[in-house]
Amino acid sequence: MKPTFLAKVFGMNEEKVLVEQRGHVLFIGLNRADKYNAADMELLEQLSLAYGKLDSDPNLRVGLVYAVGEHFTAGLDLADVAPRLNADGLSLVPEGGLDPWGIQTKSCSKPVVMAIQGTCFTLGVELALNSEVVIASEEATFAQLEVSRGILPFGGASKRMPRSAGWSNAMKYLLTGEKFNSQEALRLGIVNEVVAKGAAIDRALDIANKISAQAPLAVQATLASARAALVDEAAEDAFVGKRLARLAASNDARKAMDSYLSKEPVKFEGN
Repeated sequence: MKPTFLAKVFGMNEEKVLVEQRGHVLFIGLNRADKYNAADMELLEQLSLAYGKLDSDPNLRVGLVYAVGEHFTAGLDLADVAPRLNADGLSLVPEGGLDPWGIQTKSCSKPVVMAIQGTCFTLGVELALNSEVVIASEEATFAQLEVSRGILPFGGASKRMPRSAGWSNAMKYLLTGEKFNSQEALRLGIVNEVVAKGAAIDRALDIANKISAQAPLAVQATLASARAALVDEAAEDAFVGKRLARLAASNDARKAMDSYLSKEPVKFEGN
């Protein structure tokens, strides 16, 4: 399935990020294919606004991030972005937005599924590292090229890649800028599955639909619990019972129990 999307733009000049809601899934598409989806400031800001919408809209339960064209992203459009750098780095989150990389703001409270094809460099890898499920096409190529460009990763790779891949595995690629293929990305824990060319978005949508069919409060609480445990495992151990108590008192938990007893399917409402 290769969907045709009606673009929704948040007051920007160009539709560099396509946004469409289908059911409880928000499709978020990088739409600068003529530039290999290299991210200029407009794309970065529109992407931040799309993540803000996903986070704040109670009707949305999961995001599906994809890219138009043959490549996911060539990384930053340095010619456009570099002049915007200042002593504090790069500000890319407009009002109403949320940092897709979870650096300048919290990460999205709802899960994100990614479909990757072709080239996926720098910020694309970092976006994958801050997503929950990542599907890569077999021909996909990855790299953290920052050291080759005289800068360092600032979208989370330096902290998340060692966590997912192990220290020495991460340092091999972070410190050399060397490219790696989809099977290596799978071994490193950057992607969850490798599929045939052209099949990534289908598989990503299948997973997104499965997530969106679950109790949304439970999904969000599970995600929050897992993230909190990464920061302070003992504190989350002490708090997880309170999360459970709140969920157990929800309407969706009652409906799930009724469904279990009656053997009838359940449709969760998110309350």
